[in-house]
Amino acid sequence: MQPHQLNPAIEPQFESVNDYIINHLGSNVPLVEKIGHYIVESGGKRLRPLLVLLAANACNYKGNHHISLSAVIEFIHTATLLHDDVVDNSDLRRGKDTANAKWGNAPSVLVGDFLYSRAFQIMVEIGSMDIMHVISNTTNVIAEGEVLQLLNCRNPDTTEEDYMQVIIGKTAMLFEAATEVGAILANAPKEHQEALRIYGHHLGIAFQLIDDVMDYLSTAEEMGKNAGDDLAEGKPTLPLIQAMKVATEEERQLIRQTIRKGGLENLEPVLDIVKRSGAIEYTQKSALQQADYAIEALSSLPESSFKETLELLAHIAVNRKA
Repeated sequence: MQPHQLNPAIEPQFESVNDYIINHLGSNVPLVEKIGHYIVESGGKRLRPLLVLLAANACNYKGNHHISLSAVIEFIHTATLLHDDVVDNSDLRRGKDTANAKWGNAPSVLVGDFLYSRAFQIMVEIGSMDIMHVISNTTNVIAEGEVLQLLNCRNPDTTEEDYMQVIIGKTAMLFEAATEVGAILANAPKEHQEALRIYGHHLGIAFQLIDDVMDYLSTAEEMGKNAGDDLAEGKPTLPLIQAMKVATEEERQLIRQTIRKGGLENLEPVLDIVKRSGAIEYTQKSALQQADYAIEALSSLPESSFKETLELLAHIAVNRKA
């Protein structure tokens, strides 16, 4: 079951978001439209726009701007994917060739820029300065998070605190924005806006923690990308950071060398160390704690099927296999 199927009341709105996204990919430049359609229609779960819909409905929103606002969030997310794949030299995402693998780096970056600008065009039409403030700040923090990740790349001295700063910027921030702007659009009380912002923050952290676990546990078919990609790129994610804390000196040196060098030459021995060290369980436990924080944040919201779905999504985020 896809996340949007968890609540029957959301399904028609979710389909409207999909239609809106497709209808707003138009461009006078055919390649822009071609790449835009390719990446947007490549099979993602659309979790972030779903969060906008659920947050707005949980705050009893009665208009239709939540449809276009959901598209804004998805366009921003898609733009970051295009840029990430270029930076990471990725050739597989969601089980398909990345846009940069098909068309090259320059077109991918420029179409990412197009999607960013299209998102801001739509925001102007919505006309809320509070929403524009949140999303403009969000895109800035996401960019900083990506640069921080680049600085940490191939750095075996990256700490857990450094890692958390990266995933808050590059992942949690957009989750946080999605739920907060849904509440702002509904003109919800400040208490509920803040509750949903905090929910999105912790949900995003939990989601990324599990993503990083799956890089060491899942097959390429399950993940839709190459297993071990993080290791190959020299990314010191939490499973590696924790493994180094408890490993023997010889094992620690192997991990450090692998992070510095990148590649998959030492994938099997490093994977064995990570699994034996308890680092997978440590990371999963951290994700479960973040999901609990997310659910706890919703306590002030009135009871509704939409609130229940938000709670369920937190459980799903930490129990998924892909």
